[in-house]
Amino acid sequence: MEFSSHQNDHFPGWKVVFFQYLVAVVFFILLVGYWKIQVGEHGRYAEQAERNRIRSLPIIAPRGRVLDRAGRVLVNNAPAFSVMLLRENAASLTPDKVGAMARGLNLDLGELRSEISDASQGNRFQPIIIKPHAELEDASFVESHQTEFPELALLEVQDRVYPYHSFAAATLGHVGEVSEEQVDKPGSPYRPGDVVGQSGVEREYNSVLSGSDGMRRTIVNSRGEDVGSMTSIEVVPGRDVRLTLDLDIQQVAETGLGDRNGAVVALDPRTGDVLAMVSHPTYDPNGFARHIDRETWAHLTADPGKPLMNKAIQAQLAPGSIFKIITATAALETGTITSDFTVFCPGEVTIYGHTFHDWTFENGHGHGRVDLHNAIVHSCDVYFYTLGKLLGIDKMAYFAKHMGLGARTGIDLPAEESGLVPSPEWVEKVYHRKWWPGEAISVAIGQGAVMVTPLQLAYALGGIACGGVFHTPHLVSPSDALALNTKFTAGDAKRFPIGAGTLECLTRGMWGVVNEGGTGAGAKLPGIDIAGKTGTAQVVSTGLQKSSRSSTFNNNAWFVGFEPSTKPEIVVAVLVIGGGHSAVAVPIARDVIKAYYDKKQSHQPTLEQAETQVRLLSGPLQVPSGRGKH
Repeated sequence: MEFSSHQNDHFPGWKVVFFQYLVAVVFFILLVGYWKIQVGEHGRYAEQAERNRIRSLPIIAPRGRVLDRAGRVLVNNAPAFSVMLLRENAASLTPDKVGAMARGLNLDLGELRSEISDASQGNRFQPIIIKPHAELEDASFVESHQTEFPELALLEVQDRVYPYHSFAAATLGHVGEVSEEQVDKPGSPYRPGDVVGQSGVEREYNSVLSGSDGMRRTIVNSRGEDVGSMTSIEVVPGRDVRLTLDLDIQQVAETGLGDRNGAVVALDPRTGDVLAMVSHPTYDPNGFARHIDRETWAHLTADPGKPLMNKAIQAQLAPGSIFKIITATAALETGTITSDFTVFCPGEVTIYGHTFHDWTFENGHGHGRVDLHNAIVHSCDVYFYTLGKLLGIDKMAYFAKHMGLGARTGIDLPAEESGLVPSPEWVEKVYHRKWWPGEAISVAIGQGAVMVTPLQLAYALGGIACGGVFHTPHLVSPSDALALNTKFTAGDAKRFPIGAGTLECLTRGMWGVVNEGGTGAGAKLPGIDIAGKTGTAQVVSTGLQKSSRSSTFNNNAWFVGFEPSTKPEIVVAVLVIGGGHSAVAVPIARDVIKAYYDKKQSHQPTLEQAETQVRLLSGPLQVPSGRGKH
């Protein structure tokens, strides 16, 4: 009895009860966990198990080609390979094996180790790309070392190829791997590693050009060996995009601008078709297609010539005397003057207590007494200073905006700039002061705060010459516009009617600029009816130009020409940044117009001739340099 009493002292009843409750709680937790796994999250675990037995290998859709208006290939694809790492065996790779793999594929060892470490996470049967643009040597290494490196496989891809290298690079754009920002953007359809259009036409029509990737799905065992196949997802190739660009006219424009900083735009003002678009200095987009290195990227972004900018739609600069056509239109249409209104030009004029000089002032003379026609032909500043005073800024701004300045044209390209037409409201908003009447005097000759792009000037003067019909500029062929869901509809145009008398006065004046010994006489060609307007725009004051020896302060040279002078079929705007005088821009436009005229008189080149031209022009693949190669 004493023994039993002693045992009861060591095992009190409350401990037995506590142990029973503990066992009950543990069993309850186990039952809840079992229910959660088997019932509550059955779908998720079943999906993971399914993924662990299925290997999905992507089939990359080839991007659509980009063609010129005659069907000649401007952007194409070439068969290539990427090297994949099969995840299922990645965790078992030894350091020595990783090092040999890096040496064989010419990869950075540290980056490869990082990728292998990341590969150990997630679905082990989903491969990752460790070398997107494999060379022939890389493909040979993978094929010849299958026994040694069963973790490696080749993926067939399509490299983007630009056969004309830097030609039209700013317009066509380039492709590149998606950035983290693009992937993380809400609603983004992109996955890490996707190659997409990053600028120009490649970006604007990326959804059309890219198509849809396919997928080959196979069943694998626990060792990663294929034991069966499943239904695959068919690849949908990207669609070809035909542009309005004319390769022959583009080539003349590229060659004409040469290594000078600037832009050339050629439009058909009857339709808005962009026949040529050049921006220099330029770059070779082939380098971006195959992964551009940091050094080259730094060189391109630091280049003061801004080779990555499409100056045709992004360079916002004072138009100089070309704006005088806008001023003249406003003066005639509002009845402020008639075409026989004359002004005496002694080389300078004082308005609102400030003396404004004519461009002839440095030569010690003026233009004498001039009417509107001669003021346009010889670009008399004093005449248009006077019109600026008579009109005021409100009337000039009204006509400038209705004729396409100070707003985007709506061209189907990303990142178009709007330019600027100054107004009292703009000054109040930006500078918090009232508009000074004297500011309108400079605006009247295209100086002061007014800024335009080359495309806007081509659009505006082409529309004026067509009687006030301004067709939306576009790069995609109108026949494809509806199917490609473009920003414009074929035939889109804004109308701002110009009186017949005003139109005749303006076109005769611009014809005289070229054919009556005017400032654009360098564009005159026998048998070709060219009209136009020059512009020499100051970037700093005359005094600062004289005191500084830097070419940075040189005037910008402009010329806009069209042919024929009535009902034009082509309008060409040329900008040479720092060109000094408009005379340097005139021959470029002349040659482009002549190329159009000559081509119209002859037959279109055959595709066979075009392919031969591609081979002659392209040459060996070059790394982007930041300067155009022509």
